[in-house]
Amino acid sequence: MDDELLTVAELARVLKVEVRFVRRLVAERRIPFTKVGKYVRFYRSDVDDFVSAGRVEPVTVAWHDGRAVA
Repeated sequence: MDDELLTVAELARVLKVEVRFVRRLVAERRIPFTKVGKYVRFYRSDVDDFVSAGRVEPVTVAWHDGRAVA
């Protein structure tokens, strides 16, 4: 299997967040996870999809008479 499984601590390091935040994502069911017995694990591909889903693209704004127009 090519898809790496990450622990909570490893995912926190990958996302550069605290372990507590990762546990909150799990509790709120905001990130896909897999139970291995009593342990929670994350497939790397699911993490990549989660990060991609949160991406916000920049918006170009036109200006007219000192005001932004859509």
